[in-house]
Amino acid sequence: MMPDPVRLFHITAIDNLAAICQRGALISKNAGSFDGINYQNIAHAGAQTARATKLAPNPPGGNIHDFVPFYFAPRSPMLYAIHNGAVNGCAYTQDDILHLETTVQHVMANNAEFIFFDRNATLAYSKAFTDLSTLKTQVAWDVITEPPKLDGFCKYFQNRNAPEKYIDRMERRQAEFLIKHIVPLSALTCIGVINEAKAKIVRNILAKNGVNLSVTVKTDWYFLGQ
Repeated sequence: MMPDPVRLFHITAIDNLAAICQRGALISKNAGSFDGINYQNIAHAGAQTARATKLAPNPPGGNIHDFVPFYFAPRSPMLYAIHNGAVNGCAYTQDDILHLETTVQHVMANNAEFIFFDRNATLAYSKAFTDLSTLKTQVAWDVITEPPKLDGFCKYFQNRNAPEKYIDRMERRQAEFLIKHIVPLSALTCIGVINEAKAKIVRNILAKNGVNLSVTVKTDWYFLGQ
């Protein structure tokens, strides 16, 4: 069953937070490039190439890099890859990554243009949707929210040969909700980090930039042997 509210999570390096605060928003990769903002990259290079050329349905149009991406759960396979040093060119560990949380309801409050995918948007066979009423049926909530849970989300995401619903579990666990161009910081609900030391760093960055946003230690959002 689809949660209510539908929570959304965007991960980025803590090193990017000051620039995000100065901009007052999360912006798409293409918008950042246009503005000359050089964010620290934490993504697979091959995936970024695919996303740069994959077109979104029209409307709203554009390509995937014209959108700010969110997952429907924290503790993502992408974070797991970073944790295991499996992202070429990324020297960060999971300790260096923060989660920016919001909800579908918050980001849609200003009638933002959006699309969502039934699995990782990078995949050629992922399906895009623009009708919000289909969110409850097109995302694999049974996989994302089944027990055993950490903060409401299944702790497992690896593919398995059986049962059948686990054959492509990782791909569907990475379903995405994407907002075109920009998400103002006022639409976010909190920031989650791995420990209190990182929380202190993040709170200091927010304070220096005059941003009032809750920062919480969320160990269940990270790979700590749970």
